[in-house]
Amino acid sequence: MIFRYNICIVLLVVLSIWASIEGRSISRFLTDETVGTKWAVLVAGSHGWWNYRHQADVCHAYQILKKGGLKDENIIVFMYDDIANNTMNPRPGVIINNPHGQNVYKGVPKDYVGKDVSADNFFNVILANKSGITGGSGKVLKSGPNDHIFIYYVDHGGPGILSMPTGFMYAKDLTDVLKKKHASGTYNKLVFYLESCESGSMFDGLLPKGLNIYVTTASKPNEDSWGTYCGQVSASDPCLVECSPPEFKGLCLGDLNSVAWMEDSEAQDRRTATLGDQYNVIAKRTAANLAYGSHVMQYGDTGISVDALFQYMGAASVNHSYVSMNFKSSSQNVNQRDAELFYLKSKYEDAPEGSDEHFKTRAELTKTMAHRSQVDRSIEHLAELLFGAEKGNELLKTVRPAGQPLVDNWDCLKFYVKTFEAQCGKLTSYGKKHIRGIANICNAGIESEQMTAATAQACPI
Repeated sequence: MIFRYNICIVLLVVLSIWASIEGRSISRFLTDETVGTKWAVLVAGSHGWWNYRHQADVCHAYQILKKGGLKDENIIVFMYDDIANNTMNPRPGVIINNPHGQNVYKGVPKDYVGKDVSADNFFNVILANKSGITGGSGKVLKSGPNDHIFIYYVDHGGPGILSMPTGFMYAKDLTDVLKKKHASGTYNKLVFYLESCESGSMFDGLLPKGLNIYVTTASKPNEDSWGTYCGQVSASDPCLVECSPPEFKGLCLGDLNSVAWMEDSEAQDRRTATLGDQYNVIAKRTAANLAYGSHVMQYGDTGISVDALFQYMGAASVNHSYVSMNFKSSSQNVNQRDAELFYLKSKYEDAPEGSDEHFKTRAELTKTMAHRSQVDRSIEHLAELLFGAEKGNELLKTVRPAGQPLVDNWDCLKFYVKTFEAQCGKLTSYGKKHIRGIANICNAGIESEQMTAATAQACPI
């Protein structure tokens, strides 16, 4: 009996020494061995020069994962790819995500670009449905039951929707796809980082527990998200932390929540830092000054937050010189809904007085502001026609309690959004905020005939 006890002690000592030599504890070693292939899907859902930050975020995310040991065959990238070689780019062929200016575009796979950046392709990639893919590289998530998946999506959004270069992605459709992925038994755990305005509405009341999916969102269901490293607005309103290089005036180089998780990933030892540790860092930085920030949220199986970052992002040497860990927020952060105005105003200010560029930009700025006012008036008039002035105004602002989805009938929401856009014009990144009002019209039980008639009256052609 004593002999057996001594043998067990010796084996434990040897195992401890061996694990220590490898630079990790026994528990960390065992965790290492149980992680299968690491997969990643990175999505920038916008296009256009003034949306520079979204593709910059995705390119930076790719560099982090690549340095962490993920292979290109296991990283799937969606981005329109109209930024690096844009004629407006002061650094042709280069994209930066940080005032320090490292090129994050180099080597990024061009799996799905241009019109191939679509909700259908994104869903088919997740489900590994190669036959459903249109264009692109054809890469899909061919993950197995022991594999870990990391999905990062950054773009404009609105209540219950995410943008794509053309069209929307609805929250119910996204959660249905994630449920199908779970039912297929083709992953162990899945982590989803989402950056957009009202991003919490994509999962609140929709994503059930038990799918082995952990989600963080940049904002609450009724809150905007923010761009950052947006340069100097004017001499009287300077950056208080770090400005972007002067040639990028008017642009945001990144998004606040996204920059927070990526710079933290580069600053931490990802073998010991956990998803929960990172969540706390992101939450602190993103909400450092709520006049220029938002509340980061968690959904799904939050117990997964005890997992080490490397299980999803890989591990790399810590590079403290690259990151900015100053959490002070200022005018360097711009509301995502106002990023287009920020760009146009900066462009207008820089154009020589009396030049063609000066008049052209003023016309663009005037048109953009007029469209914002028009969509505000249209939705307000619609609600007034349906419910009366006082009740209609109240309905547009109503936010459902936490844990309830945006809308009860998603088919109703899709139809009513199409009805509104067909009569009143496309909902831009600014106008998408009004989808909550349209959802509340569905929740109030308004019939389609009544909605169609009221929309025609609100926006006569």
